[in-house]
Amino acid sequence: MSLNEHTAQNAAVAWLQDLGYTHIAGNALERDLKKVVLENELKKFLKTTYPSVPETARNEAFGQFTQHEGMEVAYRNQDFHRKLTQGIDIAWKDAQGNEKAKHLYPIDYAHSENNSFVVSDEVSIVGKNSRRTDLIIFINGLPLIVFEFKNPFDSTVGVENAHRQLHNYVLDIPQLFDYNAICIASDGLEALHGMYSSALEWFAPWKSLDGDDTEQKAELQLETLLHGLFPKKTLLDYLQHFIFHEDHNGKIIKKGAKYHQYWGISRAVESSLKNIKPNGDGRLGVIWHTQGSGKSISMAILTGILRQRPELKNPTIVIQVDRSDLDQQLHDNFVLAKDLVGDVQHAESTDDLRRLLSSDGGGVIFTTIEKFRLKTDTERSRSDRDEIQLKERVHPILSERYNLIVMADEAHRTQYGFESGGFAQNIRRALPNASFIGFTGTPVDGKDADTEQVFGPTIHTYDIKQAVEDGATVPIYYEPKMVPLNIKAKYTQELEEVEEQAEDTTVGVWAAVEDAAGSEDRVKTVAKDILKHFTARTKTLDGKAMVVCMSRRNCVKMYDALTALEDCPEIAVIMTSSPGKDPVSWNAHMRTKDAMEAVKSRFKNPEDPLKMVIVRDMWLTGFDAPCAHTMYVDKIMKGHNLMQAIARVNRVFEGKPNGLVVDFIGISGFLAEATKKYTGSGGAGKPTLDLDAAVELCLEQLSIVKSLLGGFELDDINEMPATEKMKWTTSVLNELLKDDATTEGYLKEERKLSELMAMTNSDERIWEIQEDVAIIQKFREQIRKIKSPPGAQRTKNDRIKDLISKSLESQAIVDLAAMYNLDKIDISIVDDSFQAIVKDKGGENIKIELLRRIINDELKVRMSKNIKKGRKLKDELEKVLGKYHKNSLDSIAAIKHLLDIANEMKEDDKRTKELGLTEDELAFYDLLSANRAILNEAGPVQDLVHTVVASVKKNLQLDWTKKENARAAIRLAVKKELRGKVPFSELDKLLKEVIEQAEGQYGEWPLLG
Repeated sequence: MSLNEHTAQNAAVAWLQDLGYTHIAGNALERDLKKVVLENELKKFLKTTYPSVPETARNEAFGQFTQHEGMEVAYRNQDFHRKLTQGIDIAWKDAQGNEKAKHLYPIDYAHSENNSFVVSDEVSIVGKNSRRTDLIIFINGLPLIVFEFKNPFDSTVGVENAHRQLHNYVLDIPQLFDYNAICIASDGLEALHGMYSSALEWFAPWKSLDGDDTEQKAELQLETLLHGLFPKKTLLDYLQHFIFHEDHNGKIIKKGAKYHQYWGISRAVESSLKNIKPNGDGRLGVIWHTQGSGKSISMAILTGILRQRPELKNPTIVIQVDRSDLDQQLHDNFVLAKDLVGDVQHAESTDDLRRLLSSDGGGVIFTTIEKFRLKTDTERSRSDRDEIQLKERVHPILSERYNLIVMADEAHRTQYGFESGGFAQNIRRALPNASFIGFTGTPVDGKDADTEQVFGPTIHTYDIKQAVEDGATVPIYYEPKMVPLNIKAKYTQELEEVEEQAEDTTVGVWAAVEDAAGSEDRVKTVAKDILKHFTARTKTLDGKAMVVCMSRRNCVKMYDALTALEDCPEIAVIMTSSPGKDPVSWNAHMRTKDAMEAVKSRFKNPEDPLKMVIVRDMWLTGFDAPCAHTMYVDKIMKGHNLMQAIARVNRVFEGKPNGLVVDFIGISGFLAEATKKYTGSGGAGKPTLDLDAAVELCLEQLSIVKSLLGGFELDDINEMPATEKMKWTTSVLNELLKDDATTEGYLKEERKLSELMAMTNSDERIWEIQEDVAIIQKFREQIRKIKSPPGAQRTKNDRIKDLISKSLESQAIVDLAAMYNLDKIDISIVDDSFQAIVKDKGGENIKIELLRRIINDELKVRMSKNIKKGRKLKDELEKVLGKYHKNSLDSIAAIKHLLDIANEMKEDDKRTKELGLTEDELAFYDLLSANRAILNEAGPVQDLVHTVVASVKKNLQLDWTKKENARAAIRLAVKKELRGKVPFSELDKLLKEVIEQAEGQYGEWPLLG
């Protein structure tokens, strides 16, 4: 049977041959089975590339490239990787006794055509045990990439089996992994790349061929991976720059970039070389990669590449952040990536920063932005009695070099401040010829209009939705558990506009809400619910939690309330402190810098008994604790702050299916607003049946099932090359999965065929069709595999269902998701439907109010675009809310009605596209369609809509609604279009409606519309 794991393997070979790789069968390689290097290939490369180096020196180089330091694979692999990417120095004496030296690489990275690329299948290796690998790619004889395939047509195995086998290879044939750069695990459907030592959750798909588009179809993963990562030039670039080792106190961790990091960094390198001063304007661009998707790794890799570019002449890279805790964490990550970035210097003070920047050498310098402050010196007067404060007027110039790049982390907020003495202005005075690039985990919105002026346009985007689909982050689920604030109804309008303030604010809405949130009874209620919820959650999913409160005062209150409860785990309050101002009762929560770092390490350690931390703002940005899976929110947050906060629970961790945000204060409206920016019987026959009749039935059934597959001939399939087989099976599978009816119909007919085969397989007439039936059954297995993924993925899906069901059971909550067929509560996808998930009786009033706000906000935007429809929806909204407030409508029904209104808005968007209209034409379409009975127009209404809207827009001018002559001109133009198409008796009435819509829609022209 030709459809098996070799189908995917052979397809991979064929695709690699298309890319210019040479295929040599494993048993045809010239090598000792105990050795993994094709020694003749490597020697040939060294001789061809370095002909001026004498043979003895080349032999020494060969020895260095094939012998590695270290007792363990991890150390030997790191040693080889350094030689692979950084080369080695070889010295010798010439005939005259003169010292000679040369730097040699085992790969010509600049000219991919100068290297040999061999793909070899079924390569036998003798180690501690004898093993035969599916596929190895040798570059200049070095075995750098290992593939392991599993059968696409076997529903009992999946990509996790291939991954497990790779880990066993490390133990059985360790000499292969001294050299390994990349591992590929594939079952024909999924195809994941990763490092030999990584757990499966760190293996990832490669979803883009050139960085501009992503390929979401799972069945194309192998093809996309090979054509995206394995073109020779791309692969060599990846090997040289995008893989590195971190040394964690003696434990070596190997890491490689994901596809979004590779393409984002590649874009950044390209933009940097093009726009760096003096050739460009010094604005190198912004990279938006969502929180948790490896932004710090991307910054380190980019730094390493820029430092190596010869045209930049040993540049200095200044890594600039806006807070000291972010500075420390990012600095630590760079130090771990020393192989990439080299030595890293840290500016401990303003004077230290000025000293570092004034030197001419290159390197990497870390600093917070506030160190670019103006200095103040103290002088004594002549009488030595008085002290005089002398402050700099302007920041001094520290360096006028052009090869100086400032890399800003979180390119928002403090990166501005161009007023005199502002940090951003000071940087530009200090480094007048520097160039700037920004990294951010949140999108650049209207409030950040300065971002492009400072850093340039966004050059690469990787949002939450894509990160979750790729498994780079886990999805975040939302659970509302409102504990109402008495003050909320009174301050509804103010809360719409409230921004986070310092806790010392003694007046205004923020202070009022803080007091209400911190009331004794409420804090006790919330604390009790947090502990109950956390205890239930950690029964099925071990991990840690963060509690976010409005103020430091409320943090301490929450700590006291939680620790007073029985069975409360160990908790810590994480907050800044001011011994001179803070109450003595807060002393237990005051920590030195070292003590704070110790607590941070404990919380990050999944085995440590510290299970929960309470925070106000510390640790809500730039803090990674992958084992944290739950965030309890009792603080109003918006926009960047909110998205950065909830991203603390989106990090990938072994066995962690999702992060959860539990909302006690009502942030769902703000969450919806923020997420918008971040972003498819029975058997036949009886045992007593006559055998001849059964054979005939079987052959007939075979014909029926083959027709469902589009018909096929066995000989044609067997003659297909592997790539064609993959494409054919993919095409057939897509057709079978196009809808549930088609899938079920196929499975039903296939089951009939299989039962008939079982009944008749002793008959020789059936033997001839067994291979045909085997192909048909392979598709059944693939369908089952897709519908119910094997192994880890299935366990993960079941765990999510288990978590949700347990939560519903323990909380006795109303499951609106099931009741109204809503999507799962996943806020990583931009969708307002999660607003409707009310999980606590008693919280409905607040949920309805929040939902009302969302719909009202949407109506404000849409009202001017479609007055008639807007009024209708507004009337419906008021009617539903009116009934609800009069207690004549159940809260669940009210929420359903509100969702229907929201869905009607979504349907309008869909209808606009289907009708071929622009957004502002839809209202005029509705208006004219409502009057279709009086129109004399034969063609589609859209034609008339286009001409009417065009006539309105053609005559618009500034303040036209206030100028009678301008209004008259528009009336006349519209009347001209309608004349003859509308009865004279109806013309004025229709004209009035069109003008009213035009006033609502284009009244603010040219600012709107």
